Amino acid sequence: MELQGSSALITGGASGLGAATARALSAEGVRVTVFDRNEEGAKAVAEEIGGNFVAGDVTEPEDCQRAVDQAAEGAPLRVTVNCAGTGWVGRVINRDGSPHDLGAFDFIQKLNVIGTFNVMTRAASAMARTDPGEDGERGVIVNTASVAAFDGQIGQLAYSASKGAVVGMTLPAARDLSVVGIRVLAIAPGLFDTPLLAMLPQEQRDALGQSVLFPKKLGDPAQYGRLVVDISRNSYLNGEVIRLDGGIRMPPK
Repeated sequence: MELQGSSALITGGASGLGAATARALSAEGVRVTVFDRNEEGAKAVAEEIGGNFVAGDVTEPEDCQRAVDQAAEGAPLRVTVNCAGTGWVGRVINRDGSPHDLGAFDFIQKLNVIGTFNVMTRAASAMARTDPGEDGERGVIVNTASVAAFDGQIGQLAYSASKGAVVGMTLPAARDLSVVGIRVLAIAPGLFDTPLLAMLPQEQRDALGQSVLFPKKLGDPAQYGRLVVDISRNSYLNGEVIRLDGGIRMPPK
């Protein structure tokens, strides 16, 4: 798919994987709209790449529609990348025998699953109205899963469930949208050097990097951004979940 002169919407684009994706797509001549609850961060990334930003919450349908509408202005919306999300630690039962908190589980599903659904469906609706390319393609949607969808660790019940749902949406969404020439994929990152891991002591960060099969280091968010560009360009990639993890298989804990 030709990227030059098209538009992209990136959720969670104020930092980490989203910001790296925004930079990578902008470097390819894409008009990028950064969508994030962190207005200051979103604005900073947008100014850096000469793009636009929308401050809002992916769990709010009206905010998502506003972001899609802005992304679709001035250039055809061809790429949508869902990077907004977070994790949670909590076992099925706590040490005192009490059950996992429903509120925490519900929060993670709303952000990671409903947020992805909100943006994906609204972006697909806008993309379906664009003129197709020579091969009939109108665009691509890339959602962010996690290796936790497959290798969920102790305490990752809520997070693994949410990322498993993102994986589960990939093929049916790709099948639904094939009739309008829109591809759907998911990337399942492993251990990446994001702001979340940056809060850990350097000793723990080094240990996590050594647990990767090869190369023995944390992933660079720029590598995620480059994969999004590759996915966007390669029109024969569709309906697939791609692990980007250095070959790691997560242990129980």
